[in-house]
Amino acid sequence: MDNFEGGYVRLSKLTIKLIAFVLGIVSTPLFAQQSTLNMTEGVTGISNTVYNLHMTILYICIAIAVIVFGIMFWSLYRHRKSKGAVAAKFHESTTVEIIWTAIPIVILIAMAIPSTQALILMEDTTEADITIQITGSQWKWHYRYFDHDLEFYSRLTTSQAEINNEIEKQPHYLKEVDHPLVLPINKKIRFLVTADDVIHSWWVPAFAVKKDANPGFINEAWTKIDTAGTYRGQCAELCGKDHGFMPIVVTALEPEAFDAWLAQAKVTAKQQLQAEQQSLTKTMDMPTMMTLGETVYNRTCAACHQVGGQGIPGAFPALKNSPVALGDVNKHITIVLQGVSGTAMAAFAKQLTKQELAAVITYERNAWENNTGDIVQPAQIDTALTNSN
Repeated sequence: MDNFEGGYVRLSKLTIKLIAFVLGIVSTPLFAQQSTLNMTEGVTGISNTVYNLHMTILYICIAIAVIVFGIMFWSLYRHRKSKGAVAAKFHESTTVEIIWTAIPIVILIAMAIPSTQALILMEDTTEADITIQITGSQWKWHYRYFDHDLEFYSRLTTSQAEINNEIEKQPHYLKEVDHPLVLPINKKIRFLVTADDVIHSWWVPAFAVKKDANPGFINEAWTKIDTAGTYRGQCAELCGKDHGFMPIVVTALEPEAFDAWLAQAKVTAKQQLQAEQQSLTKTMDMPTMMTLGETVYNRTCAACHQVGGQGIPGAFPALKNSPVALGDVNKHITIVLQGVSGTAMAAFAKQLTKQELAAVITYERNAWENNTGDIVQPAQIDTALTNSN
């Protein structure tokens, strides 16, 4: 009995030292901030809460592991057969059973309290300063600023040449977009997340925000960014062929800079609308439409129909020498504007300007030796949109 008590005392001291050593390592700034294996603290109150919760649970798990494995290894060593140890004979102990039932309950409660507090905090979308609707679609994001009459699409801008390893990849390969979401810091931002086609998921790790975008449903989330900068994320739900080409870029600005950006964005949107109205009265020539059409096609259509218009057999139809591109131009316009139900062909009527729509259809009807000679004008698109309504 004396030997056991002496060994138990030594075990207790060893266990305390091991716990202190391990906790000392994992709590250092080197481990917590620089390790690529650990979570980052992020730049929002939610991300800090999630990080602290993660570290708390990690410390509890480490303490449990050290104690349990410490006792186990010490017991194996201390009572090994080579030292003549003989197994003890004993029956159940109600006291011990109560203890090993009560301790896990206490530990689970200790974990559940901060976890519940974090979940309640994450779900509180009330009293927001700005509300933004986020809509996912294959394979881009659409942002709408409520109360500011501003909306736009955000698409990947990484070139096909980079993707096909034809040129050197840029630092933000597959994480660059044409129009980032711009937000002010120190303001509560409410997100209304939904989708047009399949399930997507809007995820920015630095914000600790990940919310599924479900067609026909609206999920809510919020953030309040502490530090200005550029933050990147991506779609976190497998959503089809180009799931990996659906990045998220958020630019966080000081409130004054955000107000200036917002004012300029509204002016730019108004100018684009005026330019589109003016284009309805113009007759565009083939070179102009082919140049613009190629740009729009490579940005919007090439992911499915491929750069050379050959498509992907069994998945996406070819446009080169296709009945659509060589057939009735009005039918071609209808397909591009309204999409094709039951297929991956989306409706682009609200995604592109009338001039861009006319240009990309012109390009599809004259590229890759299609050579129909058709030049679709913005006015034709306007007429088709009017008739469809």
